[in-house]
This record gives sequence, C-alpha cells and structure tokens, in this order.
Amino acid sequence: MSRSLNLLAVSACAGGLVLGAFALPAATALPAAPAAGGAFIPGAGVVADPVTYSADRAGLALRPLGSYSTGVFDESSAEVVAYHARSERLFSVNAQAGEVTVLDVSDVTAPARLFALQTTGVPAADGSVVPDGAVANSVAVRSDGLTIVAVESPDKVSQGWLVFFDAAGDGAALGAVRVGALPDMVTVTPDGRTAVVANEGEPDDDFTVDPEGTVSVVALAHRVAAPAQSAVRTADFHAFEGDALPEGVRVFGPDVAAPDGSLTYRVSRNLEPEYVAVDKHSGTAYVALQEANAVAEVDLASATVTAIRSLGAKDHSVVGQGIDPSDKDGVAAIREVPVQGLYMPDGLTAYSVRGETYLVSANEGDAREWGDYAEPVRVKSLGKKGVPPVCAGSPAAGLLGDADLGRLNVTTASGLSDDGTCYEELYSFGSRSFSIWTTDGELVFDSGTELEEITSAALGDAFNTNHTETNFEGRSDDKGPEPENLAIGSVGGRTYAFIGLERASGVVVYDISSPAQSELVTYVSNRDYSVSVEDADDTSAALSAAGDLGPEGLAFIPASDSPTHKPLLAVANEVSGTTTLFQVDLVRGRG
Repeated sequence: MSRSLNLLAVSACAGGLVLGAFALPAATALPAAPAAGGAFIPGAGVVADPVTYSADRAGLALRPLGSYSTGVFDESSAEVVAYHARSERLFSVNAQAGEVTVLDVSDVTAPARLFALQTTGVPAADGSVVPDGAVANSVAVRSDGLTIVAVESPDKVSQGWLVFFDAAGDGAALGAVRVGALPDMVTVTPDGRTAVVANEGEPDDDFTVDPEGTVSVVALAHRVAAPAQSAVRTADFHAFEGDALPEGVRVFGPDVAAPDGSLTYRVSRNLEPEYVAVDKHSGTAYVALQEANAVAEVDLASATVTAIRSLGAKDHSVVGQGIDPSDKDGVAAIREVPVQGLYMPDGLTAYSVRGETYLVSANEGDAREWGDYAEPVRVKSLGKKGVPPVCAGSPAAGLLGDADLGRLNVTTASGLSDDGTCYEELYSFGSRSFSIWTTDGELVFDSGTELEEITSAALGDAFNTNHTETNFEGRSDDKGPEPENLAIGSVGGRTYAFIGLERASGVVVYDISSPAQSELVTYVSNRDYSVSVEDADDTSAALSAAGDLGPEGLAFIPASDSPTHKPLLAVANEVSGTTTLFQVDLVRGRG
C-alpha cells in the first residue's frame, strides 16, 4: 500500500520533513479540545504537552484525561486493562506484583486505587492451589462482573490457572480452574458464555523443557461464579504434526522435550499461542501464533483447531513498504530495502463489516531466544561464527555496512538456500505496520510505511526511540515504533482501530469502517520525550515526569458504558507502570 497523506501536526516538532517521496507539512499548533462545560484541564499523570499528529480531516481526537501510576519502572506493573461499566472500575494487570489493580474511575481525571485482586493462595477446582510466585498475565471482565485473571505457574512450564472474581466485589476470589502452560491472554466471547485462553507454552529460560502451546475453551456459569474443572476443554495442535503443518508456518530451533520428557509433539511444542480474537457470533476464535507467523482457527463448539494459516511476509523492497533499517545512518531514512518483514502479530482482534468478519493485527514481531539458542542476528554478522553468509547473488550482498542493512536484526531460521550454505532472503521481525485480513488469511489492508512516517514527523529527534530511554533511532535496527496491541471501537457511526506503539509510545488511530480503504485519523502520545528515565539520576522523579512509556494493553469504553457518557480509551503502559484514560472526541468541521 502506498498513498499520499495530507497531515496536520500538533507537536513540538518544527519545520517540514521529506522522507523519500513522502512530504509532510510543518507542525502547526492548535488549541486543545475543550472539556465539556469549560477549559481543558489535564488530570493527574497527564503531561503538559501531549504529542498529537492528525490527518487534516480527522473526525476524531484523543486527549488524555487522567492516569494512575504504580511508581514502578520497567517491571510490567501495568500490562493489560479491562473495564466494568456497572461498578465504574478499571482492572489493570500488575504482573510484577502478581495481582490485578482495581481502580475507581468514576472521576476519570483521577483514577484511584481501591485494592488488588490477589491470585495466590486461591484453591482451584482440580485440587491445586495457586502458589506464591505465580504471575498474573491477563484479565477479562464480563458485562455482569465476572472477572477472569489468567495466571502462570512460577516455573512457567507447568499448567496455569484462571482465577475468578466479582468485579463489583471486595476482591475475594470465587475460585479457580486449571488451564494450559503459561496462559498469556484470556478473553470472553461476545455472548458471555465462554472464556478462551491462549496458553503460550514458552520453554523455560534454560531451554531444557518446552511445553505444548494450547488453547483452553472454558464454559462459563450464567451467574457470577467460578466454573467447575469439567468446564475446561483443551484445543491442541496434534493434528498438524509433521507433514500436516501448512507451508510457511514457522517451526524451528532445537527440539526440546516436554515437561514429561516426551519428544512426540514437536510442532505443538513449537507453536506458542499469543492472543485471541473471537467472531461476533461467538463460534470461532482466531489465535495469533506470533513466532510462527501464523493464525490458528479454533471451533469453539468442539474445542478443535480447524486450520493454521501462515501470514507470509511483507516485501520491504516494494515502493511504499520500506523501513528505516539502521540506527547508525544519522537520519530518519525510510526507504525500500531487500528485506522481507515477517508480520508476527502480537495483538489480534476481530470485527464485522456488512456481515463479513475481518481480523486486525498489530504486527510487533518477536524472536525466540532461550538458553544458548538465539534466533536473531545482525545482518553484518551473517557469515561469522558458523552462521551462513548472505548469498553472493542476493541484492542485500552489497548492503552490509552499518548505514545500510548491517545493523538490522534478522532471523537465522528463515531465508536459507536449499543447500543451507547461504541466506538467499533476509527476514526481519515484524512489519512495522498494522494489517487487516480476511479470516482466510487474505491481506486486505496494511499501513505500509505510515507508522514510521507519522512518528518521524511527530517526534523529530525521538524518531524510533526506545521506551525506557529517549534516543534517536534506537529501534531502527530492530522493530521501529513496534505496534504491540490494539482495540476497536465505534464512534459516531464509524469504526476505529486504536493501535498502541510499544517503543515510540502513544496511540495511532485509523478509521477502518471500510477495511480496504482504512485511513489514518490521529496519533497521540502522553509522553514527555525530553525526559529519558533510564538515563536519569533520579529515576523516581523522571518517571513521574515522563508520562506513558510502553503501551501494552488497550480497552475501548463506549459512551453507553462510560462514566463521562463519552467514549474513552484505557491504556496500560508496562514500562512507566501507568494506566491512562483518554477521551475520544468527535471533531466537527475539520478539513
């Protein structure tokens, strides 16, 4: 996809930028949108000058209202967020503490901590007890208040749990059930009858044990109560072992035994379910297999994986699909390069347009690095220490310097020639974009170079910065702005995707009402890029000033459920430990 954008910027940047053939106008200051009934007064945790960059006819704007901070830096103390309308409570996963923080957001400008949902010590229906050291990874809340927390075992490779609570209650657990190894994400189907869990099944840190990846399908009670263990069914990948695995699905690395010592199911151990999306009919789940660069389809009625589809790769040598591949070229140079980008989505969600279901993916990218096995390598290191070189006839062969492709991280698991002597193709991690797909795996829309172009224009000297520190091009050699996760919501009769950029920080909004003609609306970042927390002498003071670093989880709150009666977006930021509420405003008469 390549198209010209006419953008109006609101940020600290000055001067026009030209990135290849892509022209961006100079930044222009606009007044902040007024709050209902008076002037806009930022809430606690909102930086003085949030960065905003909008299309000239943007029909929607985001503005941060209030934030809650754990005060914990870079320890995943705010990862996933969910909302319960009746109690006006927000639930933010604090993985660092192994709990879920419950926030009263009746005053959205001042989210206030009520208590935490504690998962350790809770007895489960199978006779086990959630032990100390267990890690909370995800939370989902049903409309009636049934709250579900996905919890991994302290050793990660053993089975995990779902722990149940009442969203409007006092924090007492209702019970728990056992699920697969490392339950990383839980969601509730639109009809409220089923919880679906992506059990990632990562290996242990030494890469000596590797459990199977699975998907748990859990029948939920009609009331706010924990289900019985018999309500849990497991969808596995056994049917896709060996030659049954579809072409293009990545299974690679050492063959490591399961916890019981078995080597029977290599494919099942290699596949690592990351995220779950469910169609509006609550009949089919779609599960991101990030490292495998694929999506699995699960029939929920039978708890069976019915298909796995490879997502292929984006050709970064095509006009409009380039990247900035170097952190040592001294400029924001987004250009076409002879590299294939593996989409490798983290966040995945589903929505329907005119009766057809589409999947929307945030194409973060991820590598497998466990024990002595490390999948990624810099291009300039190919041909060294026993790693095959770039093939002499490859168009990348003459681009191995640091200012070209030399610094770019690529996978050693893809692109080898048939005889294994050299790399014919270079494959990088993630596509630095978000995409829309049919459920059959057909690419309908991709944002192309736009996320890097927008953040370059908006952030200037913080282009492709990291989240723990502010730097110029710190992530150009890796995954750029790193689209991590997303939420979908409807406002004013239009459908929008809200995409969190993990490294660059902030949220990009696209109008996806017509999937193939999706368009940029705005980019907003509640971050002060003049503050570099990792470099600060006083980390606590810098963290307080920095705003939001590393958005991880997002939740859209429609106006009908909102305390303000206006749509909101909640964002959990894992590096800054902040959970921030944005108001979604319709903008009239712009353009």
